[in-house]
Amino acid sequence: MAVIQIPSERVAPSALRPVFTALRLGLHVLVVGLTLFVVVRALLDDAPDEIGVTVLAVAFLACYGAGVATAHRSLPTWARVIWLVSLLVLWVGMSAMTPDAAFLAFPLFFLELHVLAAPIAVPLVVVTFGLSVWGTATHLGFEVGSILGPLISAGVAIVIGLGYRAMAQETQERQALILDLMATREELAAASREAGTLAERERLAKEIHDTVAQGLSSIQMLLHAAERDVADEPTQQKLKLARETAAQNLGETRRFIRELAPPSLDAQTLPSALRRLTESTTEQSMQSGTPLRVEFSTSGDPVMLSMAADAALLRIAQGSLANVLQHAGATHASVTLSYLGDEIALDVVDDGVGFRTSSTLDADASQPGDAGPGGFGLRAIRQRAAALGGSVDIESAPGDGTAISVRIPVVRP
Repeated sequence: MAVIQIPSERVAPSALRPVFTALRLGLHVLVVGLTLFVVVRALLDDAPDEIGVTVLAVAFLACYGAGVATAHRSLPTWARVIWLVSLLVLWVGMSAMTPDAAFLAFPLFFLELHVLAAPIAVPLVVVTFGLSVWGTATHLGFEVGSILGPLISAGVAIVIGLGYRAMAQETQERQALILDLMATREELAAASREAGTLAERERLAKEIHDTVAQGLSSIQMLLHAAERDVADEPTQQKLKLARETAAQNLGETRRFIRELAPPSLDAQTLPSALRRLTESTTEQSMQSGTPLRVEFSTSGDPVMLSMAADAALLRIAQGSLANVLQHAGATHASVTLSYLGDEIALDVVDDGVGFRTSSTLDADASQPGDAGPGGFGLRAIRQRAAALGGSVDIESAPGDGTAISVRIPVVRP
């Protein structure tokens, strides 16, 4: 049963906060004011049931106050229904004692439309309208005013209540969209920083490789040649010591170059990093209680890519599998790395619930809910591929799983 709650001060956009605050306070004032009016009228008119009216009114306000005090909690629907039914029973009791209780029907209409889903709330408003007419007729008989007044009140309450429901729903959806966009902005900023860091690390690695490492390698070879040409043993020992020192420093330099690679690629190739990623994803899914078997395969003759390309493909695979874990509800997924000569293809396929690609990829997310499951993660994947001059093809449909294919041109380091 869907329940639309009044957006809190934290959730509602700043422009709408005064509106929701005024609606909330207005409803509280209306309930308390009309209840006190019923009690005062009963006491001033010396009604025979003035004590009963007072007792029921106090109980009514206490019950209403309890509901208001717990409004910030995420109570189950059945608890809200029990609260509303309790208010209706107390109100019917007051209606049996005094015709003035009919005034409370108006705020009750709004409460019903607020607490319950529209298909149930509207019929209940009609029932409340009937009880209001009955309560008035019990004391004053059937008159046009006793029917027309509650009827107009019920109609106005339905129009305002459903309009408010639509506005509150749109507010919640827009807030969710804003939070998603903020998360995406942070993710893209982190990706930009990561790309800049990787580019600088790759530049440093190339510089060290082309200067220090190559120089030490040349020195080592020259010393080795000189060592063979020299017959004097003390000189040979010195040349050997110099060559071994150069070899040690060359090893240290190559270790520095390896350490400049991304942590996930440190001391391993892209295929081995992807294989380890699929294995860790499978283990993570088992621990979370949603088993997902992820397989990895590769085809073609491997070629060496730039550090940035290796890191981007690894991040794309990580993002794709994260979407599968969080949104797809899949039991099996596969990651395939294909070397196709002038380009490389990375394919991630799952057997999950799928989604409408038209709303996820083509929409500009100007309407809440258009992004689809994982839509912002997919956008980041496309931007990573585009940064390498590549492309992303996504095939999916509700109930048919999802296939993500990323192709990037081969640019050797």
